[in-house]
Amino acid sequence: MRSTDRPALRFYAGPKARQHIAQHGLRPQDVGVVPAAAGGPKGLILGPIDRFLFGHWLAQSHQAIHLVGASIGAWRMATACLDACVPAFERLERDYIAQHYELLPGQKRPSATQVSEQFGGQLRQFYSGRTAQVLNHPRYRLHIVTSRGRHILGREGRLRTPLGYAGAFVANAVGRQALGAWLERVVFSAPSAPGAPERTPLPFGTQDFRTRAVLLREDNFMDALQASCSIPFLLRAVHGIAGAPPGAYWDGGITDYHLHLHYQAPAAAPIVLYPHFQKSVVPGWLDKAWKSRHPASAALDSMLVLAPDPAWVQSLPNAKLPDRTDFTRYGQDLAARVQAWSAAASASQQLADELQQWLERPDPTRIEAL
Repeated sequence: MRSTDRPALRFYAGPKARQHIAQHGLRPQDVGVVPAAAGGPKGLILGPIDRFLFGHWLAQSHQAIHLVGASIGAWRMATACLDACVPAFERLERDYIAQHYELLPGQKRPSATQVSEQFGGQLRQFYSGRTAQVLNHPRYRLHIVTSRGRHILGREGRLRTPLGYAGAFVANAVGRQALGAWLERVVFSAPSAPGAPERTPLPFGTQDFRTRAVLLREDNFMDALQASCSIPFLLRAVHGIAGAPPGAYWDGGITDYHLHLHYQAPAAAPIVLYPHFQKSVVPGWLDKAWKSRHPASAALDSMLVLAPDPAWVQSLPNAKLPDRTDFTRYGQDLAARVQAWSAAASASQQLADELQQWLERPDPTRIEAL
């Protein structure tokens, strides 16, 4: 791999965040919300930043912080709530890189049932005996985003699911709100305080899309987290989640790929700090092809995005971020994929190092418009 002379980390911010940083710099106590996007293996490059932010920098403050995650982002934010989060983040990285699904004779790819069972077992092992730590963290309030099917997508089926998602695709092409006829956002939120029976109020408005809120509990944590990671057709939907409306629950990234939400951070901690793998904050997974929906909006005015420079990305194996196409690229050659993903994760330590240096003396001139 080649290195680049320019910084690897870039800063993008909405106007309110830029103004705040110009006046006050950026302090741990300024952060009220941390989003974490869906995106599968792309999230591996954020591991060193996660370990630095949650293991060191944010630990210097005392305010409550909302952690909002979808898919791998939900796994990352749940991990941030563990007592010993740094070794937990290191384990998440190792486990994710090492995941492998053996093909049975005659198979071209593993079945959705096989992937769901193996992945669910991995999650249960990862959080075994530690769910209470996640739900009762003294400062962090976790919000897990899922996508619940409606009408024909209310139950998973060999014909129902592809027909339903075809309809969802067409509806989303008409307009994002039309997608709400097929799928709705369901957010599982941790208690408002350790041991409290009430869920934490959402740190964002829900006028943009059909939304339900459910209390995250011991008896639904694992199902909610697995649902948030359940990519349609690659994994099975999760049904029968305790305390939640009935139906089929899938990956939270379908409705909220990059969590382009109407954030409402507390006045005392107004910054939405977003470690991300790119500049644009795409609303839903089905919006990836709709470039007109990628620019920032007023909803992101208080957001600071931390993202790798595209030139730095070119220095990674295959000149790109790790992504799901690597499962096809490397096939059953687990060692080769592990080598490539491990190299990318290792190289991303540069992102965390540059962030630490910038936070010691925040330079507003480095911040670009989001």
